[in-house]
Amino acid sequence: MPKISVTEAQSTLPDLIDSVYQSQEPIVISGQNQNAVLISEDAWTGIQETIYLLSIPKMGESIREGLCTPLSDCSEELDW
Repeated sequence: MPKISVTEAQSTLPDLIDSVYQSQEPIVISGQNQNAVLISEDAWTGIQETIYLLSIPKMGESIREGLCTPLSDCSEELDW
């Protein structure tokens, strides 16, 4: 993950935003005493969705089981 200084981030912010959007690779912005990470909005949304889904009891287990289920064993229609 690339790392740049706050000063460099300030002077190149529009380019950094474009870069993060295009590459989907986060960039660490280092300050004197702390760091931050610049990520794309899509990546942030994905992180939030993952946290939400994994906060539902047994959802993680259900997802893992689903990933192991052969496609031929899956129903073509959802039961509502």
